Amino acid sequence: MKIVTILGARPQFVKAAVVSREIQKDKDIREVIIHTGQHYDKNMSDIFFEEMEIPLPDYNLNINGLSHGAMTGEMLKGIEGILLTEKPDYVMVYGDTNSTIAGALAAKKIHIKVAHVEAGLRSFNIRMPEEINRILTDRISDKLFCPTQTAVDNLMKEGYAALDAAIYKTGDVMLDAALFYAVKAAQKSDIIQRLGLEKFILCTIHRAENTDDLDRLRSIVAAINEISSKTRVVVPIHPRTKSIICKNNIPVGFEAIDPVGYFDMISLITKSELVMTDSGGLQKEAFYFGKNCVTLRDETEWVELVDNGFNVCVGSDTARILEGYHTMLQKDNDFSADLYGKGDASAKIVAELLK
Repeated sequence: MKIVTILGARPQFVKAAVVSREIQKDKDIREVIIHTGQHYDKNMSDIFFEEMEIPLPDYNLNINGLSHGAMTGEMLKGIEGILLTEKPDYVMVYGDTNSTIAGALAAKKIHIKVAHVEAGLRSFNIRMPEEINRILTDRISDKLFCPTQTAVDNLMKEGYAALDAAIYKTGDVMLDAALFYAVKAAQKSDIIQRLGLEKFILCTIHRAENTDDLDRLRSIVAAINEISSKTRVVVPIHPRTKSIICKNNIPVGFEAIDPVGYFDMISLITKSELVMTDSGGLQKEAFYFGKNCVTLRDETEWVELVDNGFNVCVGSDTARILEGYHTMLQKDNDFSADLYGKGDASAKIVAELLK
């Protein structure tokens, strides 16, 4: 069996690392990796392949810095050409990025089966480009690997039981990654010592809904600035976010650092007092490492974290962000809840592909 894996954005490298490791255990599967280049900063791409021991991409399309339409179109064109050459049995895509939908479309239009890891997630906000990507990818996928029962339920409500697609509840591959790499992170990361960190809040801001809306971005930054006047706030800043902040002269009072590798990020999560983010993956990683989370979005696809009190969605309003910060900083949660499986999602995915 030959599988072509499409990667492009930082969280996909994390997810693919554990699945690729499982694939390598089976001599009956050959994996070909296409890196679209969607995340092109060295610290947001190359370092992940190096430290997480992901096989180097067989192809790198180097497509980045374009509008949604232009980027997706260029990816579609580039991926299609490779698929016509490689002729795989499956194309495997992850999550909800432009790389995800481009890979799924390229495969399906030339009659190659599609496997979608992280299928069934819904924020129910159709204005989010990620929501459009995940809905469309699910609809044309042949195997839908769902991380949670909520994701399975979403697909069933949308009528997927009547479609020619197989639905599997596998658990979350990011839990696999968190469990596997936590030990390595403890051994290899020195970011806590390097930055002289003790008590601090970890924060990230990168989603287009926040960075492209200057009112939302200013409001979020104002809240983080106020928090940072009382306690240290460390923000590994996305290059695009940094560019927008600088271009619009938005005053920054928090500690902005360059993007970090996965081991450093694990260390920052585990040593932080609280996580504040608009990242889907970081919401879950906060839970995996026993940290409460304040989500800088109006909704989340990881609804079970909110329903069980591990996470609160506060949008972009400064007052609501500050209220969420104070509430979650003091909240004592039991993180033993089984929300995302047992850490064997990758093995389940590979087993189902082989069937």
